[in-house]
Amino acid sequence: MIRIYKENKLSNLIIKHAKPKTKKYKLPDGGGLYCEILLTGTKVWRYNYRLQGKQKTYTIGKYPKISLKQARIQRDQARDNVSEGIDPSQKKRVEANILNEHIFQSVAEVWLAEKKLQWSHSNYKRTFRYLEKDVYPYLGQKDIATIYAPDIIAIIKTVANRGSIDTAKRIKGVVQQVFDYAVAYGKAIRNPAKDINLRLILPPTHKTHFAIIRYPQVLGQLLSGIDNYHGAISIKYALNILLLVMLRPSELSNAEWSEIDFNAEIWTVPAKHRKLSQYLKNANRAEDAHIVPLSQQVITRLQKLHKYTGKGKYIFPSPRGKSRPINSNSLRMALRGMGFDKETITSHGFRGTASTFLNSQCFRGDAIEAQLSHKDKNAIRAAYNHADYMPERQQMLQVWADYLDTLRTGEKVVPIRNITDF
Repeated sequence: MIRIYKENKLSNLIIKHAKPKTKKYKLPDGGGLYCEILLTGTKVWRYNYRLQGKQKTYTIGKYPKISLKQARIQRDQARDNVSEGIDPSQKKRVEANILNEHIFQSVAEVWLAEKKLQWSHSNYKRTFRYLEKDVYPYLGQKDIATIYAPDIIAIIKTVANRGSIDTAKRIKGVVQQVFDYAVAYGKAIRNPAKDINLRLILPPTHKTHFAIIRYPQVLGQLLSGIDNYHGAISIKYALNILLLVMLRPSELSNAEWSEIDFNAEIWTVPAKHRKLSQYLKNANRAEDAHIVPLSQQVITRLQKLHKYTGKGKYIFPSPRGKSRPINSNSLRMALRGMGFDKETITSHGFRGTASTFLNSQCFRGDAIEAQLSHKDKNAIRAAYNHADYMPERQQMLQVWADYLDTLRTGEKVVPIRNITDF
């Protein structure tokens, strides 16, 4: 039996006086068309249809912007599409994309979708947040070709005025990258963000570095604090070993037992754990790994720790479960619990502490930088310099570990340059 649905049940008076209730509800007009009354009182026209055996809903728009008469016309057009096998919802999205392909937000979203495959998840989320919170409200719906430097400067100043100078700089960089993409794909003729000199519009700032320890007495106190730490064993050993190997906290916290070669006395940090571009992390090539020579003190500590965590994947598993590693925040909290605030030392500052002591000696700066796995800022030199200074780094880290032992045992503290003939 064919059912015939009565259409045109609604009137403007009924819709106008419809009030919100404790639950959203529908006012049917017939033929699949209805006006949905939301909890907020907003009234939305929708059309229910079936296509390829599936029930679907086409959102026409809000009342009263779209009148009852207009909603019926659009319902009839959508119904014609369905009869021809065309999905009206999909057709609407395609048409919207065509109309909006030159809108700043549309261009930015396409650019960001491509970058998502190259970036780390945290970098992607941070960039998305910059755009959504600070850029889209001002530039989102503008034709990208009609945006000029003053429009971008207004955003930068707004962010800077709330005290977020670094964020303002990053936002300028994000907008500039979006425009680079737009120019490359013919959405814009030029990049107005490149015309902006941040030094002319932002107050001067002083770059802050991670806090480091410069005095042997304070370093001795840190060592004592770590040795007397009564928290999770993985955190205690992580702090102890971190000071000896000069790795980044994230490189150490994510370390796996498969990276340690006790026979060769080396630690191979894979590219996926290093501070590299996301595409290099994803490739995880052997040539992008960082080789760390191990002092006897580190080997001894790892062998002891292996008795506790050696059956698992991670060297330093989380106290909350062996299936995941500790995080850098755990190290920070442990230091705070020992009484060391961020102005005194941070876990990342362990690297600077070691570097400061070692640079006061006759160790070559290149060897120290190699141990820190810093990228050579001289692009030409970096392209041709493949030295890893392994023998010198092995010797350097052993001397550093021996020096820390003198602080632990309470021996007379002497400058490190006097205990090495390098």
